[in-house]
Amino acid sequence: MIKNPDLTIVLACYNEMEHINKSLSELIDFLDCTKFKYEIIMIDDCSKDKTAEEIPKLAKKYPQIRFYLHKKNIGRGGTVSEGIKLARGKIVGFLDIDLETPQWYILPAYIYIKKGYDLVTAHRIYKLSIRTLIRAILSRGYNFLTRIMLKIPFQDTEAGFKFFNKEKILSVLEETKDKGWFWDTEIITRAYYKNYKIKMLPTLFIRKPYKTSTVKLFSDGVDYFKKLLKFRKEIKAIRRKRSQKK
Repeated sequence: MIKNPDLTIVLACYNEMEHINKSLSELIDFLDCTKFKYEIIMIDDCSKDKTAEEIPKLAKKYPQIRFYLHKKNIGRGGTVSEGIKLARGKIVGFLDIDLETPQWYILPAYIYIKKGYDLVTAHRIYKLSIRTLIRAILSRGYNFLTRIMLKIPFQDTEAGFKFFNKEKILSVLEETKDKGWFWDTEIITRAYYKNYKIKMLPTLFIRKPYKTSTVKLFSDGVDYFKKLLKFRKEIKAIRRKRSQKK
């Protein structure tokens, strides 16, 4: 166990066997090249493959790892929230374990938090191909809707790469209700309306050809839109209170 780490990395895991060993090795190789005193928290959210069996083996191999295994699936957002609360580092972040947003962006994210930002989130730049074109179009369309409906200035809210000042983000976590994929949009919007200092970090999005996506574009898109409509009502109330105070 790493005592008093500078940085905590949270990895929310669900059916990751096809890349978990390779990705974790690449992540640790990168972090070991830095001067960070770091820990990694791996949480399996009741995977249906053998991810839950593999994580304890990896924890034996790498002393930087702490791990937790869910007995019931709670969703990706809820899993990340749990990891943030368990973090010992003053700076805590998560990235998708497939590393499609590459690990080397951890360094600038860490530096921005050290310089005074409360939240750093990726603004993904897609290398367009047939495999990524539809996803890129849907992502940009969704983010256009969030800017219009929630009155926020961010070009990419749902990227699976965010870093936080832990002390500041805990109050936002207590207010965040969604436990699934909409968690990303909700937490960045709530942080924005608390006047937190937020940095959009341009990052490459590198699609892994061997990776099976857990995102269902159509059904998840419909679910996102329903949650966006519901969340807009709450944000309107927050904005009214802000305007009344002025």
